[in-house]
Amino acid sequence: MKWRVSWFPIVNGLLLTGVALATLYPFVYMAAVSLSSPEHVIRNEVFLWPKGWTLDTYRYVLEDERIWTGYKNTIIYTVIGTTLSLICTAMGAYSLSKRNLVFGKPIMMMIVFTMLFSGGMIPTFLVVRELGLMNTMWAMIIPGLFSTWNLIIMRTFFQGIPAELEESGKMDGLTDLGVFVRIVIPLSKSIFATIGLFYAVGIWNNFYHALLYLRQESLFPLQVVVRNMVLAGQYLDGNIVAGGDSEMMMEESLKYATIIISTLPILMSYPFIQKYFVKGVLIGSLKG
Repeated sequence: MKWRVSWFPIVNGLLLTGVALATLYPFVYMAAVSLSSPEHVIRNEVFLWPKGWTLDTYRYVLEDERIWTGYKNTIIYTVIGTTLSLICTAMGAYSLSKRNLVFGKPIMMMIVFTMLFSGGMIPTFLVVRELGLMNTMWAMIIPGLFSTWNLIIMRTFFQGIPAELEESGKMDGLTDLGVFVRIVIPLSKSIFATIGLFYAVGIWNNFYHALLYLRQESLFPLQVVVRNMVLAGQYLDGNIVAGGDSEMMMEESLKYATIIISTLPILMSYPFIQKYFVKGVLIGSLKG
């Protein structure tokens, strides 16, 4: 009896394992360094496992009020921005999914055109300034309210919903808005979770708009605070004193602890919506 070896799953598994290890290694290394004592970090003895366990680095970072202000601002921007983006994207995608929409194809072509060409940074900055959004919370939300790619994915998903369901709703007296709210939305939990994750991650990691449109530190999101602390070395409002453990605290440990603190919340959200994420992406990619 001859054994047939299929190399594809073996090679595929090895490649995916390599990608997973390459993705996990930076986080594991940063966590190990941030949890290690300064003596072992100074001697470069930390690799994948902490040595001389200590939480002093996280204590120093969390004592900085800018971290908590950045957390508060980022959560506000993420919750409000994701909610508004989902509402606008879903309503636009549902309208464009109807084949009898007047000027539907020209509108869709103009939307797709924005994926290839845009006004650029300076025209967008001038528009935001003329709208009076500078140095306000809405400067972090409105300029990125729509994503053309997310709109297309959601539109494709809505096109796959059987038209008979909507017709039965209209026979029961529902309006177009009623059909959308009572029939379409309950059937679209997976795509809402997927697109919501895309928007939430984008807003959570967004520091570009903050650098352009915000001037007050009290409005800075967490990513700008992290950027200032990591790139500019602005730690603990300059309150680290010489001597003792504080003097021995390595700059790399502070950087890694700050990055872990800013990344952990969004990473923890993935396991809860993973099943919706996979289903939503697959269903949204079946049709062109």
